[in-house]
Amino acid sequence: MPRSRHPRRQATLASLAAELKVSRTTVSNAYNRPDQLSTELRERVLEAAKRRGYPGPDPVARSLRTRKAGAVGLLLTEALSYSFRDPAAMSFLAGLAESCEAAGEGLLLIPAGPGRDDVQAAAAVQQAGVDGFVVYSVADDDPYLAAVLERRLPMVICDQPREIEGASLVGIDDRGAMRKIADYLVSLGHKDIGVICMRLGRDQRNGVADSARLDSPNFHVQRERIAGVRDALAASGLDPRSLTVIERAEHSSRSGHSAAEQALATNPRITALLCTTDVLALGALDFARWRGIDVPGQLSITGFDGVDEALREGLTTVRQPAEEKGRRAGALLLTPSHSGVATVEMLETELVRGHTAAPPPA
Repeated sequence: MPRSRHPRRQATLASLAAELKVSRTTVSNAYNRPDQLSTELRERVLEAAKRRGYPGPDPVARSLRTRKAGAVGLLLTEALSYSFRDPAAMSFLAGLAESCEAAGEGLLLIPAGPGRDDVQAAAAVQQAGVDGFVVYSVADDDPYLAAVLERRLPMVICDQPREIEGASLVGIDDRGAMRKIADYLVSLGHKDIGVICMRLGRDQRNGVADSARLDSPNFHVQRERIAGVRDALAASGLDPRSLTVIERAEHSSRSGHSAAEQALATNPRITALLCTTDVLALGALDFARWRGIDVPGQLSITGFDGVDEALREGLTTVRQPAEEKGRRAGALLLTPSHSGVATVEMLETELVRGHTAAPPPA
């Protein structure tokens, strides 16, 4: 039997409502507000929709009507792949996703990696169909952040930048936490200390960070962690200017390896390397093994974050609640204060005394 030249037109919300002799609102509620219908009526609507090939209400039309996108935008400081490689970022993402899931919201990742200009940044943010933003550790002068501010949507910042008017903040006392681990090393007798840090600006630099670079205002977290080490040196009567700081643009174990090599080449007297992340510290440990340097007998190495791999390695580090940061950021965005006042939540950290720090060699 030949098929009709006029295929059956796909059902719409209106045609489905007419067929079932119910209102359009009833059909819509079967998808969006099932608690408003009896189980029998909802099943009848869904069965008819399935039979007629009706996919459900148009989400775009719904968002235009309600002015709600049903999603949270996460602005990342690095390329998108970074969030799936970096263990601390993954933990944060897991916590944020948990809050979004509990609220029935989606999550849209917006990478703010280096190499994109202001126009590209503005376009990526403007085209994001979201109801608010979580900003995860971006530079003070990042063009994506400027584009987010122009959207005038609810916003929660994690870690940095600080003091953005109207934005809630979830973070830790980076300076105080790093001061604790530096005080610990100084108490063990270390005087010649090096620091390996992530990038201090949006530009790509690798090498020794001079005083001008250390005073860069762009990345609060790295700047504050280095300041914590300087505070510990000054408090013990050591010269903070003697600190050797090695910066790496890429946050990877490979960077930690090469930075450790450069630090010891720059100052062979160094007996302790403080790394501003566990990822860099694990790379420094790899370098020490490669060179046959005993840790901690000849060289102490410490990290920051408390990621699982670092704890398994017995790394001396600072454990921070990365997953709870994400959870709290999501909760603050999705359940804003009725007073309209921005909230600041500073979470606790813990010094973990592992097996990679000991007194310097005699």
